[in-house]
Amino acid sequence: MGFLTPVLATVVSTTSKQMSLWERMKPPEDISVHGHLIDWLFGYTTYMNIFFFALVCAGLFGFSYFYSAKRHPKPYYTYGNKKIHIIIATVIGLSVFLGIDMNITRMSNEDYVNVFAKWPKEDENPLRIQALGQQWAWHFRYAGADNVFNTEDDVVQLNDLRLPIGRKVVIQVLSKDVIHSLYFPNARRKVDAIPGRLTRLWFEPTKAGTWDIACAEMCGTYHYRMKASLTTYSQEDYAAWIAEAQEKAIHENDPENPELFWGWKWQY
Repeated sequence: MGFLTPVLATVVSTTSKQMSLWERMKPPEDISVHGHLIDWLFGYTTYMNIFFFALVCAGLFGFSYFYSAKRHPKPYYTYGNKKIHIIIATVIGLSVFLGIDMNITRMSNEDYVNVFAKWPKEDENPLRIQALGQQWAWHFRYAGADNVFNTEDDVVQLNDLRLPIGRKVVIQVLSKDVIHSLYFPNARRKVDAIPGRLTRLWFEPTKAGTWDIACAEMCGTYHYRMKASLTTYSQEDYAAWIAEAQEKAIHENDPENPELFWGWKWQY
């Protein structure tokens, strides 16, 4: 079927290609509209830390070499309280504080206010999904044909989330037991799943394929097993899949099974 094409293509490409050491060090492929903002912030932080680390190493080893006992048999004692010493230490400290800390705060705040805090509006027709974390699995719920959550025609998936590309997705998250963290490495998005408290996130996929979903919060003995799969389709293939899944749900969902109705009324 058409919607299986990206899955098969990804499996073939993954198994036929061995990743080099450099490829393993690189971040996961970005498949979201705004993932580059997270990458830029991470890259800036990393490069600035490397730069100042290099300066510290240059000073440490440089002064150790130029002021070694061999070159200066008679030691020179200083307490670092001269005016020039105070000025140099202040300039270095302010450079780190303003160049890294405050700049990161500014950029991250701008990204949050201008992008991530601007939740999709109803007229944008976002796809709404509910996610429930528990030891040690992820459950995902799509509203059925009635467009109401926690009814008999809902599509309920275990460790299997499927999304269309080119459409914004809003996910409300809850935990059944302990704190988990719903993590989409390829979308650069993560949110905690907390018992008794709804959290949420949104993103927009841009590329079809199969990707990992993980729990990013230590949640017990088998935390490492809490892995799910994200499959992204073209909008046509997603429409074919969800239509088939809704029809299957109508015929197979057991209204007498209380475990099926773990959802909640959608919170706007």
